[in-house]
Amino acid sequence: MATAAESTAMRRAITLAARGLGATSPNPVVGCVILDATGEPAGEGFHQRAGGPHAEVHALRDAGERARGGTALVTLEPCNHTGRTGPCAQALVEAGIRRVVYAVSDPNPQATGGADTLRAAGVEVEQGLLADEAEAGNAAWLTSVRLGRPYVLWKYAATLDGRIAAADSTSRWITSAEARADVHRLRAEADAVVVGSGTARADDPQLGVRGVEGAVQPLRVVVDTSATAVRPGARVLDGTAPTLIAVAEDAETGHLPPEAVLRLPRAASGGSGLDIPALLAALHGRGVRSVLLEGGPVLAGSFVAAGVVDMVVGYLAPVLLGAGPAALADAGISTISQALRLDVTETVRIGPDLRITAVPVPARKGN
Repeated sequence: MATAAESTAMRRAITLAARGLGATSPNPVVGCVILDATGEPAGEGFHQRAGGPHAEVHALRDAGERARGGTALVTLEPCNHTGRTGPCAQALVEAGIRRVVYAVSDPNPQATGGADTLRAAGVEVEQGLLADEAEAGNAAWLTSVRLGRPYVLWKYAATLDGRIAAADSTSRWITSAEARADVHRLRAEADAVVVGSGTARADDPQLGVRGVEGAVQPLRVVVDTSATAVRPGARVLDGTAPTLIAVAEDAETGHLPPEAVLRLPRAASGGSGLDIPALLAALHGRGVRSVLLEGGPVLAGSFVAAGVVDMVVGYLAPVLLGAGPAALADAGISTISQALRLDVTETVRIGPDLRITAVPVPARKGN
């Protein structure tokens, strides 16, 4: 059984892992804390960037000789393969670690088996400490491995009566400066930011991260089926971050940079949009493990209809409009029994606004 010191160390490892969000794809975020032979903290580290040393290596370097005979607390099962870096399981063995406690098993068939390697070398291994917390912190990568597509977080900002703009289409600014700054944190944690053609036409968004120190700029994606919303000089083509314009296979794209064009099939339903699973598959193939879906309501409806929204973050302003577009357009839901039910996991005041975070309720068998 884990000790109180080990539980404290694992919580610290989970906090450390979060520092890598947005910078490690296609790899997971991982944190590691080393306790020395007396149970005192000796070193810590996290996976900082893809291709760089893993969390265990950083922590072992920090601990030095104090690692010998100690315990490693790791948020994910130590890897067992050689990629751009060596296997972490072997590094722990060579450092003389006596005990390894990890939170979540590695579902990646190329990397799993680290626990078996450790046990074969005589290292005591325990699994499952604070597994739920560690899994939540690594939800994007775990989803991508298990489902073969990126994790999708849909973010929207609306009035208290659910409007994202007034009847005359004005929308700046519904939410506060504090809420808008918080959105940049979400962007910094995502591998890609996705908007639709309506948002591109109305707002000419730049979609980059601002005000977050050390942030890696996400891939900017505009779903522009007919290739008419993004024109030369659009801010999303400013060169500060990579950009993809997702268009239909038959769209005319002579006005767009060839390297920015992503051609996809149209939706199988016969609608005017693109095939959302095909879009996510293409992004996954480019190493994208997490997507921040920023809008607008038509594109959000397509994602909800496709069943690929993993989390919803809504910023609600204490404002009433009474008319104007809603946050979500047609999502293929025609009756209350088909409604996408959500579990609210967090409510936080952001300036004068309220940020609500929720996740879909798993469908019960037989429903």
